[in-house]
Amino acid sequence: MMNRFAIVLAAGKGTRMKSTLYKVLHPVCGKPMVEHVVDQVSKVAINEMYTIVGHGAEDVQTYLGDRSQYCLQEEQLGTGHAVQQAKDFLSRKEGTTLVVCGDTPLLTSETLEALLQTHEAAGAAVTVLTTHEEDPTGYGRIVRDDQGHVSRIVEQKDATEDVLRICEVNTGTYCFDNKKLFEALEEIKNNNAQGEYYLPDCIEIMKANGDQVAAYATSNRFETIGVNDRVALSKASLTMKERILTHHMRQGVTVVDPQSTFIEADVEIGSDTVLEPGTTIRKGTIIGSSATIGPNTELVRCSIGNNTTVRQSVVYDSTVGNGVQIGPFAHVRPDSFIENDVKIGNFVEVKKSRLGARSKASHLSYIGDADIGEDVNYSCGAITVNYDGKNKARTIIEDGAFIGCNANLLAPVTIGKEAFVAAGSTITDDVPGKALTIARARQVNKENYAEKLNHKK
Repeated sequence: MMNRFAIVLAAGKGTRMKSTLYKVLHPVCGKPMVEHVVDQVSKVAINEMYTIVGHGAEDVQTYLGDRSQYCLQEEQLGTGHAVQQAKDFLSRKEGTTLVVCGDTPLLTSETLEALLQTHEAAGAAVTVLTTHEEDPTGYGRIVRDDQGHVSRIVEQKDATEDVLRICEVNTGTYCFDNKKLFEALEEIKNNNAQGEYYLPDCIEIMKANGDQVAAYATSNRFETIGVNDRVALSKASLTMKERILTHHMRQGVTVVDPQSTFIEADVEIGSDTVLEPGTTIRKGTIIGSSATIGPNTELVRCSIGNNTTVRQSVVYDSTVGNGVQIGPFAHVRPDSFIENDVKIGNFVEVKKSRLGARSKASHLSYIGDADIGEDVNYSCGAITVNYDGKNKARTIIEDGAFIGCNANLLAPVTIGKEAFVAAGSTITDDVPGKALTIARARQVNKENYAEKLNHKK
């Protein structure tokens, strides 16, 4: 196979987004547009990839890291000028160069591979990815000659009335013979309405040199959407959402109500898992098989085991084992580890803690900065008092312990194996294993004293 190179155009200002966030970093289903593009390009056997950056260059480089090399376009003078920034790296190399825009997040590797193969099979100097739009406003039009070959591409602002009626449009994605690309770039001019150097002008130059120009038309026009404003961003997000949901359903996941279910990119879900309405699953989450998630649940960058149920709850940056019951209305905060067969009930909050197998915190409790062993019963209203206003301290509860209702455990403190903390106790010292600890004021009854209070008058 010949060498393949890729140039990702990601230097545009994106002024129509009206945002302080660099255009190509706007997310589509939890992942920046440019990352979607780089992910798909990486799947088509690319030898070298160069991302052309401008405004917000450092942010893009920080995000993508070493997945690409970078070229800086200090002054934005058009797409042709942008590609020229890779000249020092690519101009003397033999092979095929794929040029793709960083604001086309819906492009798939399958379409890019078909474009590359069409180009390589034809031996063309350039192959254009095209599609047909019912309303082509804003797109460059594909002008063909009498034999149906591509002769030129005309930008909207430079088009005549006849050209404006053409519905076949340029998607902004191309394959070039690499050396011929950089030779043609030396000849392009900026005598147009914008005073910019347009990459599509290379096609006319190649055509004039007798080189072959080919086209590959994709039937999926939604895949080629270029995101230039918030309206297009929302359309791209809806299309990506449907694509992601369809993928998971075809992998054996039941989505009860796709309209109210949102799954971001890069989520893994096992077969026979059921997603109830109102479920949101963020990027990086992994869910096992036969789990039930929802209704009205949010999972963020967490791992959920097999046969686990999470109802009307939020789980962030945590690991949850198999057979766990969470919710309704529970909140599992970052760095928590919930082992197998644990129950976390309604209005329980867990933060930076580990709960051992089969332990239970059934309702109205706070567990923060704690290590809880196996088979622990953590009763209603019990809390770990982990913060003294300056420092955090940990609570340790060993296997089989029983924590009574409304107990306050003042960290740092250890509750020994199979110890019993009486309801209403405030524990400030370690409790030995198998001990019963009571730390509350003695009850005093004063007969008929209520009459003196006259509390009903």
